[in-house]
Amino acid sequence: MKQNKYDILRRYFGCSTFRKGQEPLIDAVLSGRDVLGILPTGGGKSFCYQIPALMLPGITLVISPLISLMNDQIRTLKMHGIPAEAVTSASSREMRTRVLENAARGKVKLLYLAPERLKSREFLRIAGHLKISMICVDEAHCVSKWGRGFRPDYLGIGGFAETLAFRPVMAAFTATAAPAVREDIVRLLGLRNPFVLVSGFDRPNLYYGVLHPKNKYDMLKTLLSVRRDVPGIIYCDTRQTTETVADKLAADGIPVLPYHAGFSAEEREKAEEYFLSGKARLLAATCAFGMGIDKPDVRFVIHYNMPGDPESYYQEAGRAGRDGLRSECFLLADHRDVELRMRFIHEMKNPLLRQMMLADLAEMRRIASGKLCIRHAILKSFGEDSPSRCGNCSFCTGNTDSREASSDELLKALTSLRLRISKEKKILPFRIFSDGNLRDMAERRPENLMDLLCIEGISAISAIKYGADFIAEIRAYLAYSL
Repeated sequence: MKQNKYDILRRYFGCSTFRKGQEPLIDAVLSGRDVLGILPTGGGKSFCYQIPALMLPGITLVISPLISLMNDQIRTLKMHGIPAEAVTSASSREMRTRVLENAARGKVKLLYLAPERLKSREFLRIAGHLKISMICVDEAHCVSKWGRGFRPDYLGIGGFAETLAFRPVMAAFTATAAPAVREDIVRLLGLRNPFVLVSGFDRPNLYYGVLHPKNKYDMLKTLLSVRRDVPGIIYCDTRQTTETVADKLAADGIPVLPYHAGFSAEEREKAEEYFLSGKARLLAATCAFGMGIDKPDVRFVIHYNMPGDPESYYQEAGRAGRDGLRSECFLLADHRDVELRMRFIHEMKNPLLRQMMLADLAEMRRIASGKLCIRHAILKSFGEDSPSRCGNCSFCTGNTDSREASSDELLKALTSLRLRISKEKKILPFRIFSDGNLRDMAERRPENLMDLLCIEGISAISAIKYGADFIAEIRAYLAYSL
C-alpha cells in the first residue's frame, strides 16, 4: 500500500506533525511544481525534500556543497532505514562505480553529490539510466554566493536538468537568502514558476551581542570563563587564526578542538564526532564547520572575526540554540576585520562580484556597528520588517564590553568569598552556592534578598544563611566600580 506523507513522517522520522512551512513545500513538490523554500536554521528543511523523495517513483539527486554535510545527512537517513548514498571525491573509484550501478538498478532513493560531479564522465555515463524524479539543491544560497566566482559548476545545475529526457522537479532550499539572492537562485537554477515560501528569519531564543574590545583575545577568555560547562563554537576567518586561537586557549588551560578545511577528512570526522558526542565542548573553526551538522544544544557562538556578509553571519550564529532554548551569539568586531575584507575585495578581478561583496560588507558593518538593534539590522538585511528594538541584544539591553569584563571580575570576587566562607564553616563550596548560582549573581547583581531568591536554583535556606554576605560583596563591588 502506498504511504502518504504522514505515514512517512511518523515511520521514518518519529514525528506526528509538520513544522511551519514544511507541508506546503512538500505538497508543491508532489504536485510537480518547482519550489524555493527558505526556512530558518533548525526549521527542518531536509524533510521538505526527503519525504517527497520517498514518495516519488524514481531517484532524487541532492546537490550539496560539502562532503561533511552529505555524510552527516546520509548517516541520519541510513539510521532511519532510508537507502541514501553519496558520490564524492573522498570515495574510491570502485565505491563510486558501485553506488552509481545500485542507483541505476533502483536501489538508491537519494543520491548526494557535489555540483562538479554532474559533468564527470562516470556520472554522465549512468545519468541516462537513472529515473530522476527530483533534483534538490541544498544550501541553495551557494548558487548565488559561490557560483559566480568560487564554484562555477553551480551555474550548470539548471542546464543539466534541461538535458534530461524528462525534466525532473527542481527544488531549492536554504536557511537564509536576501531578496536579491532569492532572485539569483530562481534565475540561475532555471526554476519554472516556482512555489516560493519564505518563513520568518527571527530566532527569538538567540541573544545577539556585538562587542568592540581593545584586545579580542582577552575578551574571548572573559566570555569563555563563565561558559565552560556548555557546548560552544568560536568562528575564525582563517585556518591560521583558528589554530592560533586554539593553541593560545589550550596554553591558558581552556581545552578547545580546532577544525578547518586544511585537516584531512579523517581529522575532520574525528573532530565532528568529538564535538557532536560531547567529548569536546568547545570548537574553534572556520566556516568549513557547520553546514548541515546537527548539534541542537550549542549554547553559544562567538565570532572572533567579523564575517563578510549577513548570510554567513546568520548561518554561523544560527548554529546556536537549534533546540529552541536560550543561547548566545557574540560578535567581536574591530576595524582590522573591515580592512582585511576590503583588501580581499579589491583584489577580486570580477567587477560584478566585487560590487556585490562591497554591498554585503556594508550591510555587515551596519550590523556590527552596535548603533542600532542587532536583531532588527539582521532581519532588515533579509528584507524582513521587525520592531526597531528587540529587547534581546546588546544594543537593547545596554550590555557592553565593560559589563562583560566587570561580570568576570565580580564572579572572581564572589568565588573568593565562597571559598573564605567554606573554610570558616568547614563545608564544601558548592554546598553554599553552586558555580551556576555565582555566575547568575555576577550577571544579574541582586542587591537584596528578594532579588537573590529570583535566581534559579537558589533555595530560601541558602539565601537566608549566606545571602547577606554575597549581597554585601555585590554592593561593595558596584560602589567601587562606579
